[in-house]
Amino acid sequence: MEKEEVKKKIYELVEKSTGKKKLKPSDIQKTISAEAGISRDEVKDALKDLIDEGRLIYTYFGGSFVEIPPK
Repeated sequence: MEKEEVKKKIYELVEKSTGKKKLKPSDIQKTISAEAGISRDEVKDALKDLIDEGRLIYTYFGGSFVEIPPK
């Protein structure tokens, strides 16, 4: 699976959970790697790219969570 597809899946997962559940980076890695059949490192790498691009951000509430930045 190409990195762009992985990034799209991660973004969609975070988007779906917005307002319902805060996702930890490890939750995202576990879910996407199981769904796509790729290593967690590949997911981690794609997640880092999304953070670097500013499409997702880390938030801290007694732990690290990944969210879509507020508009």
